[in-house]
Amino acid sequence: MITVTIHQPNYLPWLGYFHKMADADIFVILDDAEYTKNDFFNRNKIKTSQGWQWLTVPVTFSKGDLINQVRIDNLQFWAKKHWKSIELNYSRAEHFEEYKDNYIKIYGKTWTKLVDLNMEIIRQLMKDLNINTRLVFSSELNIEGKSTLRLVNICKKLKADKYIAGQGGKNYVDEALFRKENIDLQYQEFSCSKYNQQFHGFMPFMSAIDALFNLGKDASKLVKSD
Repeated sequence: MITVTIHQPNYLPWLGYFHKMADADIFVILDDAEYTKNDFFNRNKIKTSQGWQWLTVPVTFSKGDLINQVRIDNLQFWAKKHWKSIELNYSRAEHFEEYKDNYIKIYGKTWTKLVDLNMEIIRQLMKDLNINTRLVFSSELNIEGKSTLRLVNICKKLKADKYIAGQGGKNYVDEALFRKENIDLQYQEFSCSKYNQQFHGFMPFMSAIDALFNLGKDASKLVKSD
């Protein structure tokens, strides 16, 4: 039984991203999908004393560009600002000192393409969350088709028996195409359990670094299915 799931390479992804990844044998990085503004490709949230805050990587792109073609605008000195915000809001978290060095290295590098930055962070979070799922880039599979057909063709290429769609997949997935190919279609079920965060109260949907810095290795329990 081979289980596949597919998602774009997001920036500082939230815990649900890694929950879906941990449930699969193969996680396909959809890097050749069209880039869209105001999505999670170049931004995500961290918790602050004032609530949540966006961390947004400035990018340059043209209409129709694919995600793996988008370049970072390094004239805006965004990396130092992002790390300052992370350090300011998590330096007192219980496990910040334990994990910070690898992230300091990431933000200390100069990145040209957004996908390369995102993948470096994703791989580091996989390591820290103890996830060993195989990663495959859609751009390396030479898949034809659009929408659900493309998802099905990716599954067929990888000889998948089961496909895990996102929680919102019921709104756009053509289930009949999966049935036709005898691929078991399932929808992700994930609700972030409350955990101790910095500052008052609990805020879900933060970047996974929030759980990592607050919980340490126990953060992995939040993304593993029972």
